[in-house]
Amino acid sequence: MLRHWLEKRWIQFLVLAVMAVAGIIYWGWFFDFGYQFDWRVLYEVNATYGENLGLKLLSGLAVTLEITLISSCVALALGTLFGLGRLSHFRPVYWISTSYVEFFRNTPLLVQLFFWYFAFPMILPEGIREWIFAHNFEFWSATLGLSVYTGSFMAEVIRAGLQSISKGLLEAAYSSGLTYFQTLRTVILPLAFRAIIPPLGSEFLNNMKNSSLAMVVGVAELCWQSQQIESLTFKGFEATTAATVLYLGLSLAISAVLNMVNLRLQVAPPAQRSLAYRVADVFFWPFEVCWKALAHPLSLLFGTRRQSLRYSPFRAALRSLRLILQKALSLLLKGAVVAVLVYLGYEVLVGVSRLNWSIVGQNIGTLLIWRFPQTGEEDFLWGLGGLSFSILMAVIAISASFGIGLLVGLGRMARNRIFSIPCTLYIEIIRGTPLIMVIFWVYFFLPIFIHTYLNVFWSATIALTLFTGAYLAEIVRGGIQNIPAGQFEAALSTGLNYYRTMRYIILPQALKQMIPAIVGQFIAIFKDTSLAYVIGVLELTFVAQGLNNRLMIYPFEIYSTVAVLYFLCCYSMSLVARRLERRLSPEKVLLRL
Repeated sequence: MLRHWLEKRWIQFLVLAVMAVAGIIYWGWFFDFGYQFDWRVLYEVNATYGENLGLKLLSGLAVTLEITLISSCVALALGTLFGLGRLSHFRPVYWISTSYVEFFRNTPLLVQLFFWYFAFPMILPEGIREWIFAHNFEFWSATLGLSVYTGSFMAEVIRAGLQSISKGLLEAAYSSGLTYFQTLRTVILPLAFRAIIPPLGSEFLNNMKNSSLAMVVGVAELCWQSQQIESLTFKGFEATTAATVLYLGLSLAISAVLNMVNLRLQVAPPAQRSLAYRVADVFFWPFEVCWKALAHPLSLLFGTRRQSLRYSPFRAALRSLRLILQKALSLLLKGAVVAVLVYLGYEVLVGVSRLNWSIVGQNIGTLLIWRFPQTGEEDFLWGLGGLSFSILMAVIAISASFGIGLLVGLGRMARNRIFSIPCTLYIEIIRGTPLIMVIFWVYFFLPIFIHTYLNVFWSATIALTLFTGAYLAEIVRGGIQNIPAGQFEAALSTGLNYYRTMRYIILPQALKQMIPAIVGQFIAIFKDTSLAYVIGVLELTFVAQGLNNRLMIYPFEIYSTVAVLYFLCCYSMSLVARRLERRLSPEKVLLRL
């Protein structure tokens, strides 16, 4: 009887409405927060400081947008360059591109930001160092770090998009007389970018959310401004809520733009082009005009030149000479690239050899396990810290988030709105909010709800678990939706219920397809343990920062070592993911340029 009524759509929405109203009444009137809410702090002039602190949030939003736009453009250029380099037959270019992608993908962004801000200036001449310090170095170091980090992910997306192009298209383009760059511009890249818009859009979204880490190097972006308001007024709930809403709004706006890009690139007959298609056409018309002007500047000035398909003896000789010169120039360029790489490699080795690496040997135990001088039984988790703490936090978060992701992923696919709508809200809110904001929410406000003090380790671990669970839920949903509908129908026709169908038929097949993506998410969660630094967890990044503050003059050695430790752990897991992907995926003919 109850099941019959719960299958009705209006009953489902009624239940959700009653649950929402009950929650508002309980949390709004009966629950004792022990906290006095004052939302006026966001829109009134503060009597103590004489300024509207809400405008500070908007100025932080403007800085976030500026960092996001600049770093996204630079990252796209780097991603295209190194993505093409990953497909090159010229081995030095391939090795450099692969090294760039693998190292920066497998190193936490927070460590990279610390390296660019603290360590990189130390190897520059003093005059250049003083100049960059005088020109908003915090902003540009954060933008550079974001660009390099995001570019390594975009390079893999673009490489995969290029390899999805049929090899016959490349051969047809070459056989028609197109050069390498003409083939890229007119055939390969347009088709590849049409295929990679969805994953590339995810990288743009991640780049926007990752800009919140710029606060650790003193950039007054949105997250920094929200914490500044909290420190000035002790109204952290209001400031964090406003910043979260702004981040969610940015995520929705970026998603809307990316959806318009996707619509603009779709080929649909005129009868099926809805209003959304026409809006996308109007939105991108100025960009298309600029692209045509840049792509064909000479044709706009002089028009199209018609040539005969037959070569005269003189033109044939000129063409042969041009081909010979092109080959000679290509050899010279390759030789120059090799010479430059050898020279730079020699200079790097000489510079690195002059550094004081003995300081790393003296403190490597601290970086790995970190024990307090006087360790007692009352110390949290035996007084451990450093890399061991990061691994322990990652293992706990990975284990707990997998169960959450599985349940929420199934809940989002449920036909009953009582389950699907809350699961969808959880996924979209968490995925649209930077992890650092989730950590602040758990650290500052979860103890208020449970009336219990939480150690910073557990606060960070819970935040990582909730954050990763949302991403794993989407992986689970994608894996299950990839199973043919006939599998569900065949299982139900044999008399299996929903639970048995999922347990014995669907999930075993879906998990096989999800394993590479799940392992990739586990790599991400291990890197994200570095963000626990912001609330004082004694993980590897926090210990490294403490060593740098104590020693002062060895940031290059310390942060380089930390980056290598993270890289070794993450790259080992990425090798496992790659092996699983090769084993579980069908063989493909890869495109080589």
